[in-house]
Amino acid sequence: MIEDRDYMRQPEYDEPRWRPRFRFQWSWTVALLVAYAAVFLGELVIWKFFPEQADLKNPSSIFSLLALSTEGLAHGYVWQLVTYQFMHVGFIHIFLNSWAIYMFGREVESVLGGRKFLVLMFSSGIVGGVFQIIVSLVWPQYFGGSVMGASACGFGLVAAFAALFPERELTMLILFVIPVHMRAKTLLIGSAVLALTGFAFPNVIMPGVAHAAHLGGMVMGWFYVRKILQGDWSRLAGAFRRAEKVSPRRPVLEPLEKNDPAGFVESEVDPILDKISAHGLQSLTPREREILETARKHIRRS
Repeated sequence: MIEDRDYMRQPEYDEPRWRPRFRFQWSWTVALLVAYAAVFLGELVIWKFFPEQADLKNPSSIFSLLALSTEGLAHGYVWQLVTYQFMHVGFIHIFLNSWAIYMFGREVESVLGGRKFLVLMFSSGIVGGVFQIIVSLVWPQYFGGSVMGASACGFGLVAAFAALFPERELTMLILFVIPVHMRAKTLLIGSAVLALTGFAFPNVIMPGVAHAAHLGGMVMGWFYVRKILQGDWSRLAGAFRRAEKVSPRRPVLEPLEKNDPAGFVESEVDPILDKISAHGLQSLTPREREILETARKHIRRS
């Protein structure tokens, strides 16, 4: 059955008591967080002992060379699209970004693998930076100035997580105190609405925040998973052809309603597991993920 596949087995809980339950595992998510912390410590040293090198108004300072700005790109400092992702302006800033990347990055990396995870992270940061630069050129009075932070990468991870697990139930802590339950796709929609609202009312909704970078990171994260990795172009293709009227849920649940779990696994689940074995979990469409989730729930009830 489905649980016989090695990559679908549940973890064992009958380990000896002397073995620790938590095992630290090095990953690119952790490596990036360590890099953010190391760079921030370097920033603290510069702020303390070399304040002139932290002056963003000084075009020759270290901060001006590394933080993202329209002036820097105009001088050909294209590396700023990457280096700004590692810089932060305070403890709260780096804490919030690191927390979001840690919470969503671990699972996204486990699904995509290290190389694709890094592509996702850096491409989200770069596209978010480009969005912010374009907006600052159009409305410099509201969105001008230098940009620092990995928030575009974090929002790219949120979008990627929602694309991979749209129905996943999450518990978010508002102000780290009030628990709010929502699905991953709802979190993505709410984040996009907040970014658009901040973009429309820059002096009211969190002024000084790079809302365009957040929005660009989300766009790239979702696009990378759904279009590049999963190759799901069905919605775009549907605009050029007549939609077929189908009932997607009935064929999936019908074998189970007839008390035929073996037929369900053979006809619906086995092809998906073969696809995972050949192309990886990231190749699955949302429909195929729904089928696997249905199978898991049925197995747990039986």
